[in-house]
Amino acid sequence: MNKKDITILLVDDEPDILEIVGYNLTAEGYNVITAENGVDAVKIAKKKKPHLIILDVMMPEMDGIEACEQIRKLPDMQNTIITFLTARGEDYSQVAGFDAGADDYITKPIRPKVLVSKVKALLRRLKEEESSDNVVKIGTLVINRDEYKIIKDKKEIVLPRKEFELLSLLASKPGKVFKREDILDKVWGNEVIVGGRTIDVHIRKLREKIGDTSFKTIKGVGYKFVV
Repeated sequence: MNKKDITILLVDDEPDILEIVGYNLTAEGYNVITAENGVDAVKIAKKKKPHLIILDVMMPEMDGIEACEQIRKLPDMQNTIITFLTARGEDYSQVAGFDAGADDYITKPIRPKVLVSKVKALLRRLKEEESSDNVVKIGTLVINRDEYKIIKDKKEIVLPRKEFELLSLLASKPGKVFKREDILDKVWGNEVIVGGRTIDVHIRKLREKIGDTSFKTIKGVGYKFVV
């Protein structure tokens, strides 16, 4: 998918942010549309069906959290990537955002180059979804689900089944934060009763084998795979 075919909905009640962020994303070649509040954001999302939505948390009429919840209820918006703009250190907003259905967050103050890089990382997910479901390629990492095989820097890495399934889940959507309860449900299911520490142990082992910088802990929420 070409950049010009990717629509980004930018939502913020501050004109300066809409102008600066909108300019930088447009300069990258993306199709950018804007809204100044949550109510308009929901209406535009329903009509335009953007690939990525960047939502401010604090806005008039309807805040970003409620807007995200409303957007996620739209049938065509289940797989749309949603990221929040939050002030640094706003843990409550970040957790509330994930609970509302957000995929990630970007901290303010916004640095244009960092934001553009973040947007590119989030949008890599679109490419992954367009590729084969059974073979995932991310940089030098190749995950072959059919053969339960991992290739990293052209070298095969042997992983136990649960480590493989955990890596496969996180890497299926780079940048997306997977909540701990979702990881337990999708990787362990109803097989056995396991605690949260089980995830931590498996993540530690994956960091040792795949690379520490590939996995990021989101305090109080879960984990994500970082490109």
